[in-house]
Amino acid sequence: MNQAWAVAISLGVIFAAGTSGTAQSAPARSAWDGVYSDLQADRGERDYGRTCSHCHGLSLEGDGAREIPTLVTDQFLRRWRGKTVQSLFDSLMRSMPADDRGSLTPRMTADMIAYLLRANGAPSGDAPLPSERDALAGVVIDEQP
Repeated sequence: MNQAWAVAISLGVIFAAGTSGTAQSAPARSAWDGVYSDLQADRGERDYGRTCSHCHGLSLEGDGAREIPTLVTDQFLRRWRGKTVQSLFDSLMRSMPADDRGSLTPRMTADMIAYLLRANGAPSGDAPLPSERDALAGVVIDEQP
């Protein structure tokens, strides 16, 4: 019986050593790593013009008098710094546009985030930002390099 326990423990140790690290999540990517495409940001700009500009302004400047935040410059980046693109995605899907909550599709939301990233100086890449919520958890809005 002692020999059976020894074999079982040995196999458990070997299995654990061979699988350690496989459950690790992918390292976070920065919003500055080219996480969206220019074509996607162009679509996002068009969608923004139709659904958001009447409140946030054509230049994303917001309206301080009506407490509508700017979506560009340091103010926007300070608000979202250290948070994931998934958090921004969730916020937009849940609360925007204020006059028609819930009307944005996941693709429109990802496209508009691509536009916001571009407007805030983040470079584009070859692939579009995913419109699947869970895929956005690994992209962090961090300090501009």
